[in-house]
Amino acid sequence: MYKISSLVIIFGAFLLILSIINIATTNQVNPSLVRAETISGISSIALITIGYLWTEINPKQPSKIKLNGKEGFELCNELSEDQRNELAWGSKQILTATAASTILIYWDNRVILRRGLISNNKFKPGEICNRAIDQKRLISLVNTELFPGREEFDDVLTDLPAVIVYPLSNRGLTIVGGWSKRSFTNSDEKWISGWSDKLYVLLSK
Repeated sequence: MYKISSLVIIFGAFLLILSIINIATTNQVNPSLVRAETISGISSIALITIGYLWTEINPKQPSKIKLNGKEGFELCNELSEDQRNELAWGSKQILTATAASTILIYWDNRVILRRGLISNNKFKPGEICNRAIDQKRLISLVNTELFPGREEFDDVLTDLPAVIVYPLSNRGLTIVGGWSKRSFTNSDEKWISGWSDKLYVLLSK
């Protein structure tokens, strides 16, 4: 789809250039030529606009970055069966329904879940995570290269290109890492936020 839209834009631009060359090199301008050039120019611009809108509707999908980690699923054994079932179900949905490569749940000063690509590093919340808790809002790092302090997420998984941090009130965090820069949509953020709110209620029991 992305290649087709690019070809439409190129073709429209080519026709527009030909139209301009034609009117610029003609020896005699008459009403018929003006009408033809006007229609040609409008058609060319319409093609370019259609190609651009097509690109916006069907944007090029970001390529996955090769991440260093092992596929795994670690779940705290001290939780209740309902809590474990919810964590297992919800984390699977996030990993399959969004662009997530890894998910970590931090609750009452300990990691209770790691899933997807995981590491053995001991995670401790840093400045960005603490800001999410203090401000009680989701923080989305669409491109971690642009954010100072991104190293705090290396203990989740090294060199994550995108990260979503959502507070579980003041008791924990949901941290979701993406496969590529700008990989999470608004729908992904709403899904992660909604599930995290549900998880907080269950974990607080």
